[in-house]
Amino acid sequence: MTRLTHDRYCREIERQVAQLRTVVTSGADLSGTVPTTPDWSLEQLVRHVGGSLRWAALMVRTRAEDEIPEERVPGFEGPAVRGDRGALDAWLAECGELIVGALRDAGPDATVWSWAGICDAGFWARRMAHELIVHCADAALAAGLPFEVAPDAAGDAVDEWLEIVEWAQRTLPEDTVHELRGPRRTIQLHATDIGAEVNAGRGETEVPPAEGWGRLIELTEDGVSWRRGHEKATVVLRGPITSVLLAFYRRLPLDGPELEVLGEREVLELWLERATFG
Repeated sequence: MTRLTHDRYCREIERQVAQLRTVVTSGADLSGTVPTTPDWSLEQLVRHVGGSLRWAALMVRTRAEDEIPEERVPGFEGPAVRGDRGALDAWLAECGELIVGALRDAGPDATVWSWAGICDAGFWARRMAHELIVHCADAALAAGLPFEVAPDAAGDAVDEWLEIVEWAQRTLPEDTVHELRGPRRTIQLHATDIGAEVNAGRGETEVPPAEGWGRLIELTEDGVSWRRGHEKATVVLRGPITSVLLAFYRRLPLDGPELEVLGEREVLELWLERATFG
């Protein structure tokens, strides 16, 4: 599958770090629970994101051949004092600078270990961009602040998740994705606010522009597969691309005001329950 450019991922990382810093400095309750990740407070979420960025930055910078333990990552846990908004913001800014600097210095083709077997820095640029997008949405929703993501990045985040599900299907025999095997059912994702040319792959429009962005997920006895485009489906999830993305990541309810579910809703609910990766 075609990715966005390496520079585009780096710019999205910068944008999402800036949005997350806005949440940190907004006056939002850092000790408050994040509804979409209820095991974390807002501060714990921010520290998780920043630590992940530092971990990935160290692996890219050192061209790691194996996974680096978290305890070997300088500054991984963040500021010593909890609840210090200024220190947390400064630390997060540094985390963003470290990962973007490491990725830009390395370029997309530098060899770096990854858990998915795609051993290049380009994998980490994509993974960190989408990690940030989803967790920045978590933080913004918790703080009651607007969340923004560009259409190309939102579409690519959906594609990456589908690829991760396929990887889990190939690699993890105990993963719940295998519970989706059965008679043929299909799920159509349809973004109503962007054209098919967005993230269509190598600049080619794969479906008529009037139909917009679409992904067709197929569940069969052989497992999960997917492709770009629009087809008649068992169930359709329809709405703006950001809402489709967040619903797909279980960050928005399916009955949200901007979303529409047509057809056999239980098939989509089963997907959201089982395609969780781990």
